[in-house]
Amino acid sequence: MKSFNVLFLTLMFFFCVSSSAMAHFGMIIPSDSMICRGENNVVSLDVRFWHPMEGIPMSLERPVKFGVLENGKNVDLLNKLQPRTIKGHKAWIAQYKVKHPGVYIFYMEPKPYWEPAEDKYIIHYTKTVVTAFGLDEGWDREVGLKAEIVPLSRPYGLYAGNVFQGIVKVDGKPVPFADVEVEYYNQDGKFHPPNEYMVTQTLKADKNGVFTYGVPRAGWWGFAALTTSKTPMKHDGVDKDVELGAVMWVHFEK
Repeated sequence: MKSFNVLFLTLMFFFCVSSSAMAHFGMIIPSDSMICRGENNVVSLDVRFWHPMEGIPMSLERPVKFGVLENGKNVDLLNKLQPRTIKGHKAWIAQYKVKHPGVYIFYMEPKPYWEPAEDKYIIHYTKTVVTAFGLDEGWDREVGLKAEIVPLSRPYGLYAGNVFQGIVKVDGKPVPFADVEVEYYNQDGKFHPPNEYMVTQTLKADKNGVFTYGVPRAGWWGFAALTTSKTPMKHDGVDKDVELGAVMWVHFEK
């Protein structure tokens, strides 16, 4: 009986360590990040909460906010979201017709997610950028999210091997030495990282809140800058930390 208990506790330890080590990412993946003349101008937006490398799902309740900054104009798209189920978990999809040349910044503020394995709430303010019909101005505009990555590299028209840079901001101010997690969206499940350390890349912003990452392969990459809110939230009457994630998704071409 004693040996069984030791084995059980050992297995639970490794399960909890491996589970808590997996990175969570809010996701907005458009069907196309660069719409050129003559192409389909209806963008399909895949909205979910996910472990993008492993393909492990988490449920995303209906977001608090979902919209687009269209050439500097804020448009509410919350009523465009349609529920869907992926691997038994809640996710969302939306269709958006791009009518004019310009830069479209899609964004989401989710409901706080309680993560018992980490004993905290998680809120990932997520965005991605779509450009259309040749206009190439405004890709560095700020949406005004509580936590936000402001790109220093144009977040489209990038090749695999290019460097991506951004500034981590909370309440509109740069966050020195913010932790940034980076993951590849292993959409078809064909990529197999050599070991668990290669699932999530981790780096820090500099003293000005600027981070830099060289992307090794084509596809969608998520950048999640993580900070802790100064204001806790109560869970069962007890104050708990709130992880603020500034998440940005960027596509890199072959």
